[in-house]
Amino acid sequence: MLFTTVLAALVASVAAAKDKRTFAVLRHYGKGPLTTCRADPIVSPGGPSAHVHTVMGASNFGFSATGESLRQSECTTAKVKGDLSAYWFPTLYFQDPETKLLEQVKMFYMNVYYFFDATNDDIKAFPLGLQIVSGNAMLRTTPSKSGGGNLDPSKGPVQPAQITCPRSNFNPPSWPAGSDGSTAGIQDPNNTGQGIGFPFQDCDGYASPMRVDVHFPSCYDPSAGLTNYRNNMKFPTDAGNGKLDCPKGWIHVPHMFFETYWDTHALLPRFQNLIGKASPFVFANGDTTGFSAHGDFISGWDEDELQHIIDTCDAGHAGIHSCPGLKLGVNDDSGSCEIKCPVDEVIDGKLEKLPGNNPLAGWTHGGGNLPAPQPVPVPSASAAPSTAPQPQPQPGAGESGSDSSSSESSPSPTQPAVEVKPSSSAAPPPPPPSSTTLVAVTVQADKPSVAAVDSVTSQAAPTPEPSPQLTTVYETVTVWQTKTVYQDDSKPAPTQLAQNGRKANDIAGFKYVGCYKDSSKRALSGEVLPNLGLVSNTNCVNYCASKGFSVAGTEYGGECYCGNSLSPLEKLDDDKCSMACKGDANQTCGDDWALTLYAKGGELPGAGAAKRHAHHHYLHTARAPSRRHHLRR
Repeated sequence: MLFTTVLAALVASVAAAKDKRTFAVLRHYGKGPLTTCRADPIVSPGGPSAHVHTVMGASNFGFSATGESLRQSECTTAKVKGDLSAYWFPTLYFQDPETKLLEQVKMFYMNVYYFFDATNDDIKAFPLGLQIVSGNAMLRTTPSKSGGGNLDPSKGPVQPAQITCPRSNFNPPSWPAGSDGSTAGIQDPNNTGQGIGFPFQDCDGYASPMRVDVHFPSCYDPSAGLTNYRNNMKFPTDAGNGKLDCPKGWIHVPHMFFETYWDTHALLPRFQNLIGKASPFVFANGDTTGFSAHGDFISGWDEDELQHIIDTCDAGHAGIHSCPGLKLGVNDDSGSCEIKCPVDEVIDGKLEKLPGNNPLAGWTHGGGNLPAPQPVPVPSASAAPSTAPQPQPQPGAGESGSDSSSSESSPSPTQPAVEVKPSSSAAPPPPPPSSTTLVAVTVQADKPSVAAVDSVTSQAAPTPEPSPQLTTVYETVTVWQTKTVYQDDSKPAPTQLAQNGRKANDIAGFKYVGCYKDSSKRALSGEVLPNLGLVSNTNCVNYCASKGFSVAGTEYGGECYCGNSLSPLEKLDDDKCSMACKGDANQTCGDDWALTLYAKGGELPGAGAAKRHAHHHYLHTARAPSRRHHLRR
């Protein structure tokens, strides 16, 4: 009888997961990335790739990594032992406005959101070795004139990437007003903190750095095959009732979202004169616009472990490592997983040219979308950077250097798929773990605002260049807004938006009573996440009041909760609730595990006994020692 009851409860929880989106964030640990390297076993298997990537994941990453070889890794940066996948994305560089020399921007950390969307399909674990690429490394012209998003590929073009720029004040805007993308990026019309292309302002919001966001498609075509990355993936489409379904015969897999944080704010004294005029940042592929943000993934998951997570875990920002019942367990945060890059070359310091000799292109540097560059000979790591002119990629080159889930820069639609074979050239095991750690915590949100690329749409388009150029038509979907918070003795004051938002007028007889802590058990459990569309304090309070509740709270900029009492009752400083409401940018709707609360008549039950929140820290090691410690959930 007990077994039957437990089984019925499990089946019910799995069925319920199809009716609403659940998610859990994959956290990483260690001193920075697994490696930073000119390697890409999907696009450039067997040898150096065209540009430098920052790599997270399993230690058998290398020129010819496959799912099978990754499963033999000795360690991984992922906190969950069952995940021996590889995740990589272009490294960000800074060009000094005075010297014109290039140097790497420090990466703070990376998170991978695993979204399990509401669907009529069965969501299945990634098959071992599945390769997914999202974004287009060749873009130097705007993929969207609006800067906004459309989640459903059946409703228009999609694009995979946005850049988030948290700021203490959005006046002037981060992206020039009225920009059409030809000389600057474009702000998302629905979010002042996001846009396409590099922002022209300093990303200083509550000590948050610039973040690059990339969404990945979640429909896998088994007839295309694991390694046919140009054609094997698509985004699901609207099936009604808030559900997203894959085409018949395709497999619905988890919906990944990469967010990578870069310490651009630390460089402000060196680009202060560019504020409002230009951006000093450039991706490793030579893109000075930021339009070519992209990411790559090879699945090395234990399939049973991932399926268990899909079926049973809704850990949210607490992280996949907190999911109950993990049979393979969690990695020890006290160490680090790092490997040596198999390419022996200088990739950091004061460089006169980018590794791989990728020319700077876009906006003031001229040029339209590029053909795929060919890898160049690898120089000695001890050699001084050369100042001699280098050969440039020629129009009409093949797809071998293009990172995209579509066939955007392939001159022939019949070009064969890349097959990756197991090889003994996988990276060597890492050195013994280091015990050096820094305290860190991040605060994320989970509601949509841009996203990923359809895997088959492409066409040629004219450009201002005298020779033919290739461009890609993208579709727009929604990326997930997040916010990073640092605990620092010198942290900035709360945003102007947060200060103003707390002075909201009374709503339906409810008054603002403060910022309070939430948890995975939900402090307000009377009604959780009603479907209100774009949430604001106004529509959340009105809804809760209409249902007879005496307390209403908003969280993560886009979530609503109702109840009659709060448990636990822990009050936070008001500046911990500083995220703009998606339904009204003039209001603030909580933050990460923080509720902006309104109570009927201004009386919060039990508020007199509320205790102040004590910060909870997780260990996270930074790439290099830093005086900043950021709180990470």
